[in-house]
Amino acid sequence: MGKTGKKTSKKKMMFQMGYASSLGIAMVIAIFGCLMIGLYLDKKLGTNNVFTPLFLLIGVAAGFRNFYLFIKSTFPDDAEDPDKDMDNGRHKENHHAEKH
Repeated sequence: MGKTGKKTSKKKMMFQMGYASSLGIAMVIAIFGCLMIGLYLDKKLGTNNVFTPLFLLIGVAAGFRNFYLFIKSTFPDDAEDPDKDMDNGRHKENHHAEKH
């Protein structure tokens, strides 16, 4: 691997580390922001904690959605590639022979 390969790899790693560190902040903002919206709506409309848990769940879902998308983009799914066999390292020929 040459110098350009090491630079590219290091640059990609630094980008992923930066993105991963901002992920926690994004989760907190999504959850806390939705919680505040729920509290505001409950207070403004006079409802007795109807919107707070609803928006809290929306915030948690949004936070974990961001986390899922990060994992999906960082670690591509090998199952989508039909040429790769993920059955404990066995060769494709052996795997197909067992199916018949």
